[in-house]
Parts: sequence; C-alpha cells; structure tokens
Amino acid sequence: MNSDTLLADPAVGLAPNQMFDLSGRTALVTGASSGLGVQFALTLRAAGANVVVAARRADRLAALGAKYPDLTAVRCDIADVDSVEAAHREIEERVGPVDILVNNAGTSIPTRAEDEDLADFRYVLDVNLVGAFRLTQLVGRRMIERGGGSIVNVASILGLVAAAPNRQAAYCASKGGLINLTRELAVQWARHGIRVNALAPGFFPSEATAELLDDDAGSSYIRRNTPMARAGRAGELDGALLMLASDAGSFITGQVIAVDGGWTAR
Repeated sequence: MNSDTLLADPAVGLAPNQMFDLSGRTALVTGASSGLGVQFALTLRAAGANVVVAARRADRLAALGAKYPDLTAVRCDIADVDSVEAAHREIEERVGPVDILVNNAGTSIPTRAEDEDLADFRYVLDVNLVGAFRLTQLVGRRMIERGGGSIVNVASILGLVAAAPNRQAAYCASKGGLINLTRELAVQWARHGIRVNALAPGFFPSEATAELLDDDAGSSYIRRNTPMARAGRAGELDGALLMLASDAGSFITGQVIAVDGGWTAR
C-alpha cells in the first residue's frame, strides 16, 4: 500500500498525504506582489487553496495575475485603513470568506534611533502592526461566525532580538508588537476554532534585504552570525507556513516559529 492510498488511523488523525491539503479553502496573502509574498501565495496554491493576492502596487499584481490566472488579485494599501476595509469587502464579494490569512505585508526605514523621524516611525507601525491588526480583525470576525480559520503573521527574528548594527528601531518595535499580538489573539480566539501563529524569518532574499545581501560586508555579516553560515533560500519557509496554515498544525496556536538558520539560538 503506498502513501497515496493510506487511510488515516482514527487514533492518529489524518494520513500524511492529507495533512497539508488545502483544497476547498480560501487563502489571502498580503504584500504578495514580490518576494516572500509571491512565494507564500504559490505555496498555498500548490497545496490546493484558492489564493487571493493583495498588495499596494497594482502593476505588480497585474503581472502576477497574468502569469497565474487562477490567483485573485486585489489592490490593498495596508497602511490605509480605508483601503484595507475596501479590499476586504471586495474579497468577500468576489471569492467569499477567508479561511487562511497570511499577514505578510511589511516595510522598514532603517535609521539611527536618535535621528528617526516620528512620522517614519508611525508609518512603519501602521504597515507592520496597525494595518495587519485591522485586516485580521475583519477576517477574524468572519472566522468566528464560521467556526474556525488559521492566521499566520509574518513577523521577523528582529521582533525577538535586536537588529543593531542595522538600526531598525521602528521595525523591531512593530515586529515585536506583532508577535505579542499573535499570542493575544490566539488566546482570545482559540475557543472559536481559530489558530493564530507567527513566522519569524531570518535573512531571506527579498526587496527589503537586497542591499544587505548584495553587499560583501553585509553578506559576510550574515554568514558570520548565522550558525548555518548562510542566508535562507527560496522555499525554506514553505514547510513552516504549510504546517501553520493546514490541519498539520491543528493543535498549534500562539506560537512563533523562527526559521533563521540558528540566528536566535546563539
């Protein structure tokens, strides 16, 4: 008997080939016009989910939709509460309620803390924390009505440890806030069948890390301080994402999974 036909043991749960199956579920990924957001969307799509990609840059979304016509593209500026609310209404009208929410949209404005402009600090929090909360609130209400769902907040190892010498006060504050928001929502909503968890990626190739990873001194810094002596590679967040999004993680909530090559274990 091969694994494709293996029946689940009622005492154990789902068969291995069923655990990560997202068929029949709608997933929403924010910040999905490039980098990790695209990777997350395609991973959920490959697992069978009906995927909605949301992002601020309409041209990028159009290009992604042209390449993958089965993705539903919705423009959403996560820093603008009106845009978030409008996007949620559009998603409900076009595809229905969301079963899996991946809060991936994020930004940073690196600068010395003593010189940081308060408007910049607030903007980073608006994108990384406030906007994420508003969307989660809207989606969460519908999940409560329907009796379940999974929310995955894409935080960062910089929500767990300091960024210096990278000078990211606003980013660290926002991701630290997102991590503890994850715990609070997990506890509030657990009895409604909603799981809320966070991914804390280390250094992965993206628009935000391009300057660091492309710089000899920056890449050397990452190799020197990561026990696995390298940055993450495309696809190395997929397993953790699928576990948290699917029935494979059915008893996991309020947790933060660092995928960082050992950075936070030092």
